[in-house]
Amino acid sequence: MMSGPPGAGKTLMARALPAILPRMSIEEALDVTRIYSVADQLPPEVPLIRARPFRAPHHTISHAGLVGGGNQPHPGEISLAHRGVLFLDELPEFGQRVLEVLRQPIEDKIVTISRAQGSLTFPANFQLIAAMNPCPCGYYGDPVKPCTCSNSTVTKYQKRISGPLLDRIDIFVEVPRVDYDKLSDQRLGEPSQVVRSRVENARTIQRQRFAENGISANAEMRPADIRRHCGLDDTGMNLMRAAMNQYQLSARAYHRILKLARTIADLGGVERITPQHLAEALQYRPRTVLQ
Repeated sequence: MMSGPPGAGKTLMARALPAILPRMSIEEALDVTRIYSVADQLPPEVPLIRARPFRAPHHTISHAGLVGGGNQPHPGEISLAHRGVLFLDELPEFGQRVLEVLRQPIEDKIVTISRAQGSLTFPANFQLIAAMNPCPCGYYGDPVKPCTCSNSTVTKYQKRISGPLLDRIDIFVEVPRVDYDKLSDQRLGEPSQVVRSRVENARTIQRQRFAENGISANAEMRPADIRRHCGLDDTGMNLMRAAMNQYQLSARAYHRILKLARTIADLGGVERITPQHLAEALQYRPRTVLQ
């Protein structure tokens, strides 16, 4: 979840994300190709989709358009984003019913559509990226441009996203206004290829770790896997205990923090989760949940 004023670069960063994701394996490419074939969206000149999907539906999308459905059920946007990215820009503008149906697919990685004739299950193992303004005018908390919204308007706007949905978001990042000096600076950051190599190295570690479990990434770990692969030392356990008590975190949040800390350690090539990895994972929790 990225939150910040208009024009700060939230959409730009979301669209750059596929460039740092690891390349799909043959099995993943076949899964994605089957979905697009069933949805009748497979281009005739593309026998096998090798690029990870990036889906960015408009906030006016219907329930059936996002989840899938119809008289003869077809995949929705969350299935078309399987093994790729589902980007929801202006998240509070989506209908509340539309947002709430995301909760089950985020957890189960599948979506089941039931009809009188029977039910169909489509895969929906996507990476959710969301962006939002902090208020309707977009400038709540901005140090330069004053916000024109009342406190009640800001609160009502932010509460359009329910607590259970926010609890399923692992990383919450504030995207501040970009000043002139940074925009005009000629220095370049890391190329996407360099970042992708680190991500691919971390994914290789995870594939080796879960070779016998039938899963491929930390995000898919079950509670038994978390107990086995996300052990903490005494300092880490004390830090986690304090965070659970202070922020009243749910059991789901506890497991998600450990998964994220495990991934941060993998990106650094470290075998065990350290208190530093855990502290970084904790600071990414949604602030609306922490308050």
